[in-house]
Amino acid sequence: EVPLVRRADGAAEALFSIGRSVQNRSLWVMEISSAPGLRVAGKPKCKYVGNMHGDETVSRQVLVYLIEYLLGRYGPDERVSRLVNGTDIYIVPSLNPDGFEKSVEGDCDGASGGRNNSGNRDLNRSFPDQFAGDPEGKPEDVPEVKAMKEWIKENRFVLSGNFHGGSVVASYPYDDSVNHVLNGYYSKSPDDEVFKYLAKSYASNHPLMKTGKPNCDSSESFVDGITNGAYWYDVSGGMQDYNYLKGNCFEITLELTCCKYPPANTLAEEWKNNRESLLTLLEKVHIGIAGFVNNGQLGQGISNAVIAVDGIDHNITTGDFGDFHRLLVPGVYNISADAPGYIPATINVEVREGPATQVNFTLQPMVTAGNHPVETTITVATSTMFGIETPTTKDKLQPIPKEPETSRHHNYADMAIFLRKYSTEYREITRLYSVGKSVEKRELYVMEISDKPGIHELGEPEFKYIGNMHGNEVLGRELLLNLIEYLCKNYGTDLEATTLVNNTRIHIMPSMNPDGYEISTEGDKSSVIGRNNSNNFDLNRNFPDQFVNITDPRQPETIAVMNWMNENPFVLSANLHGGSLVVNYPYDDAEGITLYSKCPDDAIFRQLAISFSKENKQMYGGHPCTDMYPNEYFSQGITNGAQWYTVPGGMQDWSYLHTNCFEVTIELGCFKFPLAEDLPKYWKQNKRSLLQFMKQVHKGVKGFVLDGSNRKGIFNATITVADVNHPIKSAKDGDYWRLLVPGVYKITASARGYLPMTKNVTVKDRQAVEVNFTLSRVTDYKINSHVEVSINSSAGSEEEFNKLVKNLSSKEGLNNLILSSPINLNLYRYHDYKDLSEVLRGLHNNYPGITKLRRLGQSAEYRQIWALEISNKPKEVELAEPKIKFIAGVHGNAPAGSELLLAFAEFLCILYEKNNAITKLINETKIVIVPSVNPDGREIAQEGRCTSKVGLTNAHGKDLDKDFKAAMQPETRVIVENLILNQGYTLSVVLDGGSLLATYPYDKPVQTVENEETLKYLATVYSTNHPRMHLGRPGCPNNTEENIPHGVLRGAQWHGHMFSMKDFSVTYGHCPEITVYTSCCNFPPSKDLPALWNENKKALLSMLVEVHKGVRGKVTDTTGKPIPNALIILNDGIKVLTSEGGYFHVLLAPGPHDIDALAEGYKHQRKQVFVSSYESASSLVIVVEVDNKLFGLPRELVVTAAGASMSAIFVTACIVWCVCSIKSNHQKDGFHRLRQHRDEYEDEIRMMSMGSKKSLLSSEFQDETDSDEDTLYVNKH
Repeated sequence: EVPLVRRADGAAEALFSIGRSVQNRSLWVMEISSAPGLRVAGKPKCKYVGNMHGDETVSRQVLVYLIEYLLGRYGPDERVSRLVNGTDIYIVPSLNPDGFEKSVEGDCDGASGGRNNSGNRDLNRSFPDQFAGDPEGKPEDVPEVKAMKEWIKENRFVLSGNFHGGSVVASYPYDDSVNHVLNGYYSKSPDDEVFKYLAKSYASNHPLMKTGKPNCDSSESFVDGITNGAYWYDVSGGMQDYNYLKGNCFEITLELTCCKYPPANTLAEEWKNNRESLLTLLEKVHIGIAGFVNNGQLGQGISNAVIAVDGIDHNITTGDFGDFHRLLVPGVYNISADAPGYIPATINVEVREGPATQVNFTLQPMVTAGNHPVETTITVATSTMFGIETPTTKDKLQPIPKEPETSRHHNYADMAIFLRKYSTEYREITRLYSVGKSVEKRELYVMEISDKPGIHELGEPEFKYIGNMHGNEVLGRELLLNLIEYLCKNYGTDLEATTLVNNTRIHIMPSMNPDGYEISTEGDKSSVIGRNNSNNFDLNRNFPDQFVNITDPRQPETIAVMNWMNENPFVLSANLHGGSLVVNYPYDDAEGITLYSKCPDDAIFRQLAISFSKENKQMYGGHPCTDMYPNEYFSQGITNGAQWYTVPGGMQDWSYLHTNCFEVTIELGCFKFPLAEDLPKYWKQNKRSLLQFMKQVHKGVKGFVLDGSNRKGIFNATITVADVNHPIKSAKDGDYWRLLVPGVYKITASARGYLPMTKNVTVKDRQAVEVNFTLSRVTDYKINSHVEVSINSSAGSEEEFNKLVKNLSSKEGLNNLILSSPINLNLYRYHDYKDLSEVLRGLHNNYPGITKLRRLGQSAEYRQIWALEISNKPKEVELAEPKIKFIAGVHGNAPAGSELLLAFAEFLCILYEKNNAITKLINETKIVIVPSVNPDGREIAQEGRCTSKVGLTNAHGKDLDKDFKAAMQPETRVIVENLILNQGYTLSVVLDGGSLLATYPYDKPVQTVENEETLKYLATVYSTNHPRMHLGRPGCPNNTEENIPHGVLRGAQWHGHMFSMKDFSVTYGHCPEITVYTSCCNFPPSKDLPALWNENKKALLSMLVEVHKGVRGKVTDTTGKPIPNALIILNDGIKVLTSEGGYFHVLLAPGPHDIDALAEGYKHQRKQVFVSSYESASSLVIVVEVDNKLFGLPRELVVTAAGASMSAIFVTACIVWCVCSIKSNHQKDGFHRLRQHRDEYEDEIRMMSMGSKKSLLSSEFQDETDSDEDTLYVNKH
């Protein structure tokens, strides 16, 4: 998918996705702000959402225009700058991209059926409703609504606009009523006056809307162009009411046009009609009151404090910094602020027209009474325990901790009461919340235990325990309830418990499968009754998997936990099970076999596992369940998951691969549902393990990633550790935690728009070492001292281009280019044939000045084979420029190369005229990208199948890379005719899968390879610029010990075969071609695509630089006239022909080379050149003189002698012919028609002429007795 707008230098914007549609399209959001991605205290958030109904399309484009308008005018335009600097603006052009794809331009009434999403659900009838309850249907049918609800929940938006089509009016809450009267019933919200004010602010600035008579329906009119939603018509499950009631956000709905999908030529007029209204509504986010609610003792902001307005039955809550914005119309109000544990305060405020009145509250904490002292019972000093801040000893710290008193099994109701009890009694350090509901609507409770519950404290790591994932494995559930009781009762008195709570934000989920528990039975030793959820799915086989495609529907418990994990910066986790006694660590499965499946962080996972097992004597012994499994042994009580048995779809692997959280799975006992009387024994056995494991969250490295210009945290910065292929991300405030074993590491922090920073760090076996990074923004960065890569530079002269090639060929040249171009392409999924075609068309439509999209031909099943040309003059033939082609998808089961080429094409297009180096490369090169040669095979290939051959061949079952021979497949012929024969390409790069190396011709077994030095050099250039390929150790599961020198082999030495594309290209197209295998897995999971792109980006760019090296030149005669088809012979071997303009360009390995130029009628010329590995090819003009000698003699003598000889031969021939003719006329034997008269002779001529057109007559032998009938018969047949 192509980003909605081009990135702009210095523009305050960030593009991200809040989720995906049913058909897996991204729900894009453009954030426009002075500090995108950062939370700024006191800055209100406003959002615009368009295209909620897929066939109501005007808003989609109008919002794109708004994005361009705000970005383009930010800086010079005072009004726009004021808006952007003072507001976090979020724009969603399309909430229903699937419906849009189905809709048809010109359809005014929605007949095309694109209104609903691909699950056939109306998104504006699918939100929870105050009068109608939850909507009917499955939540998975409306992922767009789910994503929007979560986004609203995560952000305290103040104001919102929801844009539709089908009328021209501004509608406001409520949208329905308790009795759901179809129309004519005014359903007033508590903030009716505010909503009418907002609606009028939009309508009054719209030339048609303000009239109140849109004439969509002649009988319909709206006073002032606005209407109460329910009064117009009743809408249950609408988004605007949900925003108001659940999200702190005031939303109105704007209908923009009578025609839902008008012709594109009306869009400019619609932008003109709506521009002022859009800007005015954005400005209304600043009306009413705004301020902070602070703690009177500490001065810190109080989050989630309630702001109430006397007389208006609708409250809002404060944000993370204690900040709030409350929209109000002018008037005098009593405003109150209240928060748990504080004395409420009320202020009388006058609100005036214009900017918000500032109102700040300072709340005083209530005096705490009771038997549960917190801060007042301890003093904080500087001593440390396991590396975190701890309280110093005082007489109130008791030496013997209190043990849990609870030793019974808790059913769901009992557990819920227990949790509510402790969250009430220990409210200073607890917060009880739910992350979702089970199939049977039981809450998935989580108890947070922290010295500041509900708040993510900067620099403090977050930890979680999850129990009872399998309903009949109950030990985790009961031990976690014991742990909650233990931490609460001992906080403030026990040093260890207090230190853990003060320095860690702890989340405990006692039961992930409460439904399964309810049907389980005490005393169950090993059955599966209750193991699964109520839909009979194993939750620990229900998560997305890197090796196996999980086809089971995602369960509500799974979805809830995945969302929970994505929303919180968890660092460490354990998933508690039963049935054995061992700690199991990633990976849980491999490529279909049971073997040790090592993850990049294998060392730290082993350390984490041992930290738990060594505190449990029986577990650490390694013989857990001798009566059940007498032969089972786990060294030190730990095991790699896949080595024990494979678990596809497990939670721990998903957690590691998709979040920052390192998770292990702990089997707590051989008995799945032990008797209640045995529970104290299990607590005693596991207590130390549970506490010790929690402390591991404070190991390794921690710190902040900060913006050097303002010292604010950078959200989503990437933290990488050299030689450990597992990056993590910083949290919202720039803080990060990276678990590591002791050692010396090279750690790098990088972020989009910033220069990366690397530090050498020594990690010790104590507390986490603090390492902070302060990153500088990328502004006018230079590739060393010579070549500037800033915005809007011109291409420059040939001399400047040569200098660019030299600098890009230097050691850090390409690295600096990449660092100066931090483009986020959001590679998150594969593109099938339809999507791939749309992406290519999207690139061409968005960048028509530098792209040309061609249909090369069709596959066996009649799919188009596309080629995208990228150059500054795509419609012109530029003979002097080198041509390079990038090809992928020859084998349909290896589509990662196709995705890399789509990303490469977009990368080049986005940076054209924004990055000087990229601009020059495009200006000086013809780049042709063919992303899919075998679209038929691609359509049947399956993601995640690393070794499957499904899709390898075309629809006729032919391997296209073995098909370059006489009888070709349609795809092969398309490539030969359009990309190889007589096409003049300088270099060809083919991307494939199945290993990690680059191969060069020939694939067929040959004794010697002509020009092998050059072919091998070109492959080496690619591998050298790949971070892992050049090491020569692909490490593929099928051959882990394989060693390939420098990551380069001749094709025949790897997988030799006949009739390959690279062999044909070199032999008949005179173009060197290399094949690059980008991944051990043919079809790696989509989550690997960003890493693959990062690995191959530099190498792909190196090919664009390399194509400008070697030898290039022109062959002319002495008058300067170009000589086409002159033969260029290099080193007495390689032969190429000059083009129509006399040009030639040949890539050669660095070093001296001989060049011979031969042309018919001209003297042979020889030159010697030296090719450099870091300089562009110098222009070489070879002037050939006319050769006046033939056969070693003067041309004039040879011509005269030849003329005389020809004359003599001609005279002799005439004499012989005459003699033979006279003799033949008298002595002719056989059958022949007598030629006595001219007319008879002419008849014969006509007959012979006619016969020549007939297949039988052309060889028919006739005599003079043939009749007319005979002749007619022959002619007819």
